[in-house]
Amino acid sequence: MAGAYTKEELAGLYRRRVGMVYQICLMLLKNVPDAEDACQTVFRKTLERTESFRDLEHEKAWLIVTARNECKNQLKHWWRTRRAGEEELEAIAWEQPEDGALWERILALPERERMAVYLHYYQGYSTEETAGLLNTKPATLRTWLFRARGKLKQRLEADGYGI
Repeated sequence: MAGAYTKEELAGLYRRRVGMVYQICLMLLKNVPDAEDACQTVFRKTLERTESFRDLEHEKAWLIVTARNECKNQLKHWWRTRRAGEEELEAIAWEQPEDGALWERILALPERERMAVYLHYYQGYSTEETAGLLNTKPATLRTWLFRARGKLKQRLEADGYGI
């Protein structure tokens, strides 16, 4: 099936967005091999698209939603429930944000709070945009962000980081 992109356009899209897509997959799947597989599947789906994105924001939003959906599909697959899972993230191959202590605590948040924090604070989406991407109401999203900030503050204080 022919896609909407030339090789050069797809390579540019991949370079622009692979880090973001991989981080989302790793946050949701919590292990490197599965995150790599999901990331690859997202870009395969991009290649199979027959229409182009309206603009860079549409491209980014489509990739976020597609990555999230792909990870959810992998998590509910029957073979995943019969497989021994890793308890903690091992050596992370992607570049972490500068605030390592905070990032570790963000990864420990429940999925919906983790995704809300990542999309709102790290990707710069407004609460309305983030709510749309996560298929929830803006008020609910603000509650998730409030709870996440509270948990992060509490954990950082408990670990001796003055806030």
